[in-house]
Amino acid sequence: MESGEQILQRAMTTISQSDPITKLLNQVILGRMKPTDAGLKAVTGSWLGTYRKILESAGLTKQALRRLDPTPRLALLIDYGVLTEDQPDVAALRASFDRAVATATE
Repeated sequence: MESGEQILQRAMTTISQSDPITKLLNQVILGRMKPTDAGLKAVTGSWLGTYRKILESAGLTKQALRRLDPTPRLALLIDYGVLTEDQPDVAALRASFDRAVATATE
């Protein structure tokens, strides 16, 4: 059986594999890619879905969830125009996080 730390590390690795911040946001900042680029939107959509799936999976404690809080990453992507506050996927990720925290154990 996996320990809480192993579950958290696996979750962090999975989320980071499709993270648009580490892979593509710099291209937006440098003007090489537009925030509306179809490839960026595809990567971002995949990342949002992966993030939700991880948050909704069993086995994450409140402490682990605090480390996985998507709020800072969403804020950065919103600031650069890659995402918008009113996007359904953004709202769904935030709701998944809130539900996971509410039902998680310490």
